[in-house]
Order: sequence, then structure tokens, then C-alpha cells
Amino acid sequence: MQSCFTDDAVEQALITGIRDYMQKCGFSRCHLGLSGGIDSALVAYLAVQAAGKDNVACFSMPSRFSSQGSKDDAAGLASNLGCRYETLPIEATFTAFLDTLQPVFADRPFDVAEENLQARIRGTLLMAYANKFNSMLLATGNKSELAMGYCTLYGDMNGALAPIGDLFKTEVFMLCRQINERTDGIIPETILTKPPSAELRPNQTDQDSLPPYDLLDAILKLYLYDNLDASEITAQGFDGVLVRRIIRSAASAEFKRRQAPPVLKVSPRAFGMGRRMPIARTVYEIE
Repeated sequence: MQSCFTDDAVEQALITGIRDYMQKCGFSRCHLGLSGGIDSALVAYLAVQAAGKDNVACFSMPSRFSSQGSKDDAAGLASNLGCRYETLPIEATFTAFLDTLQPVFADRPFDVAEENLQARIRGTLLMAYANKFNSMLLATGNKSELAMGYCTLYGDMNGALAPIGDLFKTEVFMLCRQINERTDGIIPETILTKPPSAELRPNQTDQDSLPPYDLLDAILKLYLYDNLDASEITAQGFDGVLVRRIIRSAASAEFKRRQAPPVLKVSPRAFGMGRRMPIARTVYEIE
């Protein structure tokens, strides 16, 4: 499938989509969590173009696992964009939750429960701001994450709109590079070059849980856009075990996508636009 990233059409469509959706829903202001990663960087840039820098607020919400580099990158981007930037540390809140849960968790090892707890604390803070200041919260997840369920319900999935929810991760990188070429590097280069990470545990990277994004996105496009099944995708030269793993993960994450905010459609087939995973077919194929 040919890429649609040949000019600024996708960027302008996303900007227009954010602006129109805000207006139709009665919002003049919007906000988001700014992690220092590439997804939130792109959403922040698009939001400023859509609503104006004076109407966009970005929040850094560091925990014990947040790197100094990510905090610096978030602050640097907000400075470049000229929008409001606030820091709301979540460490004390996270510790309080852990203390409350300690008797129930019974000294079990740190796992996805504690990781997701951090995302949900951040989501709660962002929704509190939305309520207090009548501001539209923008979710920052991409299509690769939505497909694989690499996102947290009632956490980073919180929001009224997911502007880049129809962009695969590789397309997020591509669009950010195009934006930087036109804006003399408004997005700090370190955001584009560091390994993507949710920073919810020590030394975490996305590739701990997901295949490399170029490989993942290639398989997802064949599955989602071309309607190929596991055997047909494998026949194109992809590892069969990996293909089946990706399809199984995509099918099992449907319950999350059912509760995701709407996305701005810029691809041939977007989640929430009639596309539901063929769960029964997929299970039979894999088993």
C-alpha cells in the first residue's frame, strides 16, 4: 500500500479535524499529557496549530521512572511551541496508592498492575483539569498501540479525541520528520531518535513488549487494510509465529478499542469506523 505521506495533506487534515471537533463540541481550549515521547509531541504540535498556543496546556507528570531526558524534551518542546506547560509530579500519589494496595497485593512482584496504575493516575489528573477548566483532553495514542492493546484503559486512553489514533507509529515518525523539515526542528531531535518507552518500569522500551515498529506496522497493514489472514501474510515472507502473535493480540484488544475515544480518520480503514476484529475467525486460525 502506498504511503499517503507525500505532502502536508495528512497534517492539515488532522489540524482541521481537531479544530472542527473542538468547535462542534463547544471547546475553545484543549490539553494533553506531554511525556517527552514522539506521540504526545506530535499531538501537542497539532493542537497548537489547531487551537492556538494560548489555548493549549501541556502537562508533564513524572514518576520515579521518568528519565531526565524525557522531562527535558517535554519542556523543550513546550517552549518551542509557546504553549502553557505545567509539571504535576505523581510520585506521592503513586506511593499512596501502593501503600493502600499493599495488603491486597500481598508482596507480589511489580508487574503490569503497578505500571497501569501510573497511567491511570495521570489520566485522573488530566480529566480533573478538563472538568475544572472546560478543556478538551486529547489522547496521544497511535494506531499501532490501539491495534495491539498497548495502552491503558482509564489512563492514557482517556480523552475526548485521539488525533493520531489512525496513524501507525512509523507514520508518526515520518510526519514528525516532515514537520521538522518545514519548521527548522520545532520538535527536539532527541524525541525522534531515542527508543520509544512508556517509562513505567526501570529501563523499559516499547520493544520489550512489541515487535520492532517497522515490522509490526507492515504486518498490521496487511491484516487491517488488505484483509489477509495469517497464512496469507506468512506467505509474503513474514515469520508465522510472529504473525499469529500479532493477530491474536489485535483480536484480544478489541475490548479496549470499544472504549477508546474517536479517532480522526486519515487512512483507508480506521478503528471505530466499522472495523471490528474478526475474533472468532482469528482464534480458529491460530489454534
